Amino acid sequence: MKKAFPWVLLAACLLYVLSGFRPPSGKDGVLASVGRLPVLQGGRVKPLDTVARNALMSLRGKQSVTSPAGRLEPVAWLLDQVADPGSADELKVFRIDDPDVLGLLGKRAERGRYWSLGELGGGLHELEAQAERAHRVEPAFQTRFEKAVVTLYDRIGIYFRLRRTLALAERGSSAAVIAELEAALKAGGKKGPAPKLMELAQRFGMLAEQSYFLPLLPAADEAPEAWTSVGAALLDAAGGAPLRPGVREYAALLDAHRGRDLAGVEAAARALAALAEARVPGAARKASREAFFNRLAPFSKGMALYVVVLLLASFSWLGWKPTLRDSAFWVLSLAFLLHTAGLLARMVLEGRPPVTNLYSSAVFVGWGGVLLALALERLFRLGIGSAVGAALGFCSLLIAHHLSMSGDTMEMMQAVLDSNFWLATHVITITIGYSSVFLAGALAHVYLFGRVLGRSDAPLRKALTQMTYGILCFALLFTFIGTVLGGIWADQSWGRFWGWDPKENGALLILLWVAIILHARRAGLVREKGLMVMAVFGNIVTALSWFGVNMLGIGLHSYGFMDQAALWLAVFTSSQVVVMALALLPEGRGPK
Repeated sequence: MKKAFPWVLLAACLLYVLSGFRPPSGKDGVLASVGRLPVLQGGRVKPLDTVARNALMSLRGKQSVTSPAGRLEPVAWLLDQVADPGSADELKVFRIDDPDVLGLLGKRAERGRYWSLGELGGGLHELEAQAERAHRVEPAFQTRFEKAVVTLYDRIGIYFRLRRTLALAERGSSAAVIAELEAALKAGGKKGPAPKLMELAQRFGMLAEQSYFLPLLPAADEAPEAWTSVGAALLDAAGGAPLRPGVREYAALLDAHRGRDLAGVEAAARALAALAEARVPGAARKASREAFFNRLAPFSKGMALYVVVLLLASFSWLGWKPTLRDSAFWVLSLAFLLHTAGLLARMVLEGRPPVTNLYSSAVFVGWGGVLLALALERLFRLGIGSAVGAALGFCSLLIAHHLSMSGDTMEMMQAVLDSNFWLATHVITITIGYSSVFLAGALAHVYLFGRVLGRSDAPLRKALTQMTYGILCFALLFTFIGTVLGGIWADQSWGRFWGWDPKENGALLILLWVAIILHARRAGLVREKGLMVMAVFGNIVTALSWFGVNMLGIGLHSYGFMDQAALWLAVFTSSQVVVMALALLPEGRGPK
């Protein structure tokens, strides 16, 4: 039984991973075909599924929403938004955490954090007035309440823009609107456009201005980036231009969804897919691959596997040591392979190295930490490498999940960062340095908690010290190389090697702190316990360099203001101080 357990568990975890490769069928299969349709948003072509997922993440922090009929996937919710707005307005898609904003809307925080548009309707006028006042204040000087008001107001704007991107009519048949347009065109004569045509043109112009993404493909004689919105296509048609291909197909899709005609939705999706394959075959295939990546969800599955590893490694210290320890190692290896597959898939989809923004940096920091932890576990076989690797992998992917709430995680690169060479050298090496410092800090956690609880003996502490010291040496090498490479890139981009920018200062602090730890240990200034306390403080230094710069909102390396993360950074810093304080407690005696 003990010999078979690791392999049975590994097989079960592998089946869990492979379940994502099973193609959806029935209604789910039809919705998946709609989700694969390519659209243009944010400067890049992406599947409709990605647009819907990112929108839901921005609105409510989750990629699904619950309806009276059950759980709605992102594409189904988006189609309901357009085809059945009355029902969609009753779904709780807005997350509101600020109690003062809820009070402004006449709501009580005790009723929960998630609200529907229908529930908020009575307070929207006051919200708009407060948002207008808040927009007159510079973002850096806005109060917490003003920022929360602006955030909710912007989310409601996204909600309506999504609806108006594809909506030919607020109510009724979309095909009827096209027929109405054609009739109005025929009614026009020498005396000028018919009044109905003027009315329709005004409505189409509003839809064109408020489009959230561009679903209609470029014509054969247009540039590849000349996508357009349904509203703009209808406005052109009202001016006498031929109706752009794709408008009738989207109208048919929405009408079929409104009538719950699954076969009609499937036929319209096939027609749109065929049109995309004929006009933009490369973009269509890329969108299909990205939709599959979304459905596979490697990072979400990886988080689940990391939790399994952490439990196995923890229980291995209580009993069944070799069996559970080996099980933890092999499941961690599977989780690492899945993590790697997710990274590689993102690289292929973006055509970039693995780290391009804060989201991908969190994914990569965890990946690097797990890789090093696997090496430690292979060398020492104590279960500790598996435990800290799983904890680091899970926490980094959890951070990435919350960072994805800000929008597209494969966004277009800013001009100053648009260099695959430097992204593959400087950014990778400095991020591996982050991984190493965090791993050393995690090992120090194990040492300090084990010491207080009396769960570690002298050989185990010696092994932990060796692991931590070795990882810190590795961190020193990569942070030094990464910092030097960053200076060379800065010289090429801004004409100076070093300018005491906040991010540069943060990198230097990490480098100096790791060097101080190693010198203090070699010089005998600190022993095992002191080394561990200093390693934990390294977590604080690295977190400040990683996220603190964006919270400052200043400097050449600040690519996105993150005031909302200040609380969590403060919580993390406080937790590390508490862990450091464990060194002041007497050593535990442990179980007798």
